[in-house]
Amino acid sequence: MSQVEWDSGEEIEEKPFNRAYLKRLFRYVLPYRKVLTFVIMIVLINMALSLAEPLLVRYIIDNGIMDKDFMIINILGAILLGSKAIGWLLGYLHTKMINFTGQRILFDLRQQLFNHLQSLSFRFFDGRPAGKIMSRITNDTNAIGELINGGLITMVMEFTHLVGIIAILLWMDWKLALLSFVTLPLLYIIVGLMQPKIEGSWSHSRKTMSAINGNLNETIQGIRVIQAFSRQKENNRRFEQLNTRNKNAFMRAITLESMVWPSVEMIGMIGTCIVLWFGAREVMNGELTLGFIMAFINYLWRFWGPLSALSKVYSQLLSAMASAERIFEILDTEPEVKDRRDAKPMKQIQGEVVFDNVSFRYAEDKPDVLRNVNLRIKPGQRVALVGPTGAGKSTIVNLLMRFYDATDGRILIDGQDVSSVKLESLRRQMGIVLQDSFIFSGTIEDNLRYGNEEASDEALRQAAESVRIDKFASQFADGFQTQVEERGSKLSVGQRQLLAFGRVLLSDPRILILDEATSSVDTETEQHIQAALQTVLEGRTAFIIAHRLSTIRDADVILVVQDGRISEQGSHDELIKQGGLYKKLYMTQFEMQQSLAMQTGA
Repeated sequence: MSQVEWDSGEEIEEKPFNRAYLKRLFRYVLPYRKVLTFVIMIVLINMALSLAEPLLVRYIIDNGIMDKDFMIINILGAILLGSKAIGWLLGYLHTKMINFTGQRILFDLRQQLFNHLQSLSFRFFDGRPAGKIMSRITNDTNAIGELINGGLITMVMEFTHLVGIIAILLWMDWKLALLSFVTLPLLYIIVGLMQPKIEGSWSHSRKTMSAINGNLNETIQGIRVIQAFSRQKENNRRFEQLNTRNKNAFMRAITLESMVWPSVEMIGMIGTCIVLWFGAREVMNGELTLGFIMAFINYLWRFWGPLSALSKVYSQLLSAMASAERIFEILDTEPEVKDRRDAKPMKQIQGEVVFDNVSFRYAEDKPDVLRNVNLRIKPGQRVALVGPTGAGKSTIVNLLMRFYDATDGRILIDGQDVSSVKLESLRRQMGIVLQDSFIFSGTIEDNLRYGNEEASDEALRQAAESVRIDKFASQFADGFQTQVEERGSKLSVGQRQLLAFGRVLLSDPRILILDEATSSVDTETEQHIQAALQTVLEGRTAFIIAHRLSTIRDADVILVVQDGRISEQGSHDELIKQGGLYKKLYMTQFEMQQSLAMQTGA
């Protein structure tokens, strides 16, 4: 399936109605077919009672009022009231059951979408704004929910209602019925002309709303930068453009819809006037009764009602189809990184890591980020990755964690190819701390236990003490039960990073990855973490990415990554002796530190 355009700033092409999407939506209805069958039965009974009303009125007029027979008036009037009461009760049951079922179907769809999103590979999220993905789960699923809650049953009810009315009209007087239907071709022409325009308009409206969500999410996430650079006016102007596009798209869709309904009603009125004109002559000639004409016109009005309702449902259907296209685009996206059919759980690892001629690129039309990387790391070694920005350091650890799959070559851990084992069993034995680690809403303890919910209280305490989490947690009244709020906003940057360290340490990984993990903490805290890591890293393989070279001097192996290759490899002293890029980077930083120290002393 081709990817749906995520940038709603482009012109939206009007697309034909896709029946395949409707069939797929019906799959979500199938598990509830018994309940929906019962609802349809209720609807059909209610419809039959409704269709009987004009006939009852006819007999009340012709046999009661015209013949002055109050017995018939009383009996038929009581039957009319009774049918209305039963119809109200059946309508109540119908509304309650269809809304309950609709919400269940919507729950299933939203849950499937959420579960699938968590299985998708990093590449899917690399080029898609979070706000627009959120729009899929909220706005688009709601549009489908509206169709399921009201549209599908309304479609069945109104269609059967329409068939029943046509049958009764033909039974009452087929000539007069055919005469009233002469305006139907005009209705078909109008609806046929408006259909593709309405469909395209709703599709455009949904995509402009997605753009608003994306911009809003980006604004909230970057509010500090926005205010720091005083970009409020520029952002307001940009949001106004997106808002205007959405307003115009929505108003165009509504305007087109509002042109259809009056047209349908006007055509219905023309048909009614034709019946009134010819029917009045027949009544005056004594061929038809007044009650007959009243009933016939009543049915005729009811005939145009379902047509109008079906037209509205069709527009609702078009709106839901635009949303379905966007939702199914996500559901049809297969994770690039996933378990093979023959994947087996990874055995308990010791930590030997081998890169066997590994190359990688992020897209087919992009150059290789890594080229023919070969390395062998022994269990328990501490490996430092250094090099210029964009050289490929983070890519190496991303491939090791199997966030991406290597384009060429193999990555082995204890002789096991990472692509042949189950992802969960691989990542359960690995831990990573990023430069900007994500902290979830909840308590400090919740975040500590995120990677190991079964950890004992003693293990949690030791992990917290190792990275001084207990120090700042004690400053809060609720201690470890303190709510850190969304993204850990209640904590400082350094505290959030310490919490990320504690989280990964409590998960007890066999391979630990630190990707610029100490760059967000102050020097004193970093020194404390480095001291704690001496114990924590004992017996574990560790990959450390750091721009501050002073922090990785004690690494067993330092890998210098340059232009996607490992250009130098060895200990700190060995690399200094080689006099290559590492020595150049180290001496540059050393001189900068010396200069800063002299300025501070001055």
